[in-house]
Amino acid sequence: MSTITAAAAPPRSLHRWWALGVLALAQFLVVLDASIVNIALPALGTQLGLDTAALSWVITAYVLPFGGLLLLGGRLADRYGHRTLFLIGVTGFIAASALAGLSVSGGMLLGARALQGASAALLAPASLALVTQLFTTAGDRARALGVWGAVAGIGSAAGVLLGGVLTAVFGWQAVFFVNVPVGAIVLVAIPALVARDAVTDRTRMDVWGAITITAGLTAAVAALSFAGLLGWTHPVTLVASAAAAALLAAFVVVERRAEHPLVPFRFFRNRDAATGNLVMLLAGGATTALFFALSVYLQDVLGYDALTAGISQLPLAGALVIVAGVVPSVVARVGLRVTVVAALAVFAGGLVWLAAAGPHAAFASGLLGPSILIGAGLGAVFITATQLAVDGSSSADSGLASGLVNTSQQIGGALGLAVLGTIAAARTSASIGAGASAPIALSDGFSLLFLSAAGLAVVGAGVATLLRKR
Repeated sequence: MSTITAAAAPPRSLHRWWALGVLALAQFLVVLDASIVNIALPALGTQLGLDTAALSWVITAYVLPFGGLLLLGGRLADRYGHRTLFLIGVTGFIAASALAGLSVSGGMLLGARALQGASAALLAPASLALVTQLFTTAGDRARALGVWGAVAGIGSAAGVLLGGVLTAVFGWQAVFFVNVPVGAIVLVAIPALVARDAVTDRTRMDVWGAITITAGLTAAVAALSFAGLLGWTHPVTLVASAAAAALLAAFVVVERRAEHPLVPFRFFRNRDAATGNLVMLLAGGATTALFFALSVYLQDVLGYDALTAGISQLPLAGALVIVAGVVPSVVARVGLRVTVVAALAVFAGGLVWLAAAGPHAAFASGLLGPSILIGAGLGAVFITATQLAVDGSSSADSGLASGLVNTSQQIGGALGLAVLGTIAAARTSASIGAGASAPIALSDGFSLLFLSAAGLAVVGAGVATLLRKR
């Protein structure tokens, strides 16, 4: 059957700016949970008996199902209603967060993190789709997407800050329990602010497309993670790599033959959408690896405690917030593509500067400047990439567009952490083999990671320059 549209449907909300605030709060939690646990990892690992390799999976266990299920979540929202899927996702996210905070073993925590990621995959694309439906005029939508993109960057930066404060004051469990009351506010507010879904899509679901893309993305991230732990030639890594290649190839074949594909390839004829997603993929990879490494660098190399490490991120978060407020006006004057290229250049410059900090860096001379540049660049990158990715999508494809840009960020994060983490680990091992002490060796590894992250930002700038709008 075809799409059923209610005649003269009422507006989704009579208080759309309030609704935007609540939807952005939910997105803040989703992005926050990819980074808030970073500073809590040492305390968490000590209590639950997790070594360094296992600790990286506390991050991966969240971003992997999150990224892998986002496309399916977006299409489910288009089919069954964006508000409905959003509320289901929030409910699951609250329950999984409580379970994570109550964890008494590593296995229990990893399972709860996977449930968090799966729930986030339902609420994130539905939430962004609701934003595009609430704000239909060009000016209002640009401002709303500016808020949305800023939240994505602020969530990543604030995770380090809030994680340090909560861990120092209340213990590592607080980084999960904080989601429960905030999520409850969202769960109560949205039904009062946003009307029921008036448009749903009853076309047949692309089940095989959903299965192959979810399994393929999951296998790809797992292969890169195993490569870092076991090496590229280990049988487990080779099997996971082969499975990823086969499943992703099968997805392309399925989508070309499906009557109602999960991801219509016509969508990428819009070069703005293609550019936005590629930039978000690369920026997501650089950002996730950056905040994971920065947390360990501050504590294990510079000797900061959890609270000091968190507070040290205030300049980064502050720069991000300030820049996010002015980006929409800059975009109106010079255009999206010029802004995103400039933002990526600033982000890359901050990362290169941070790479030179070394094992004995003072905060004022070695960290303050890079933090401000990184925050300013991130604030503009996430806003402009999000707007590029979702601008121009139809109402019927709003869930798909939202799912794609979130998928790009989360899968980019998982891939970036796996690849850049492997590069950093190799440099650290080489430095130890050459006789360097552990802090100096770690610093060497993180310097290379920061430089590699800057390389991803430069590639993103090249993509935004070369893929001109058609």
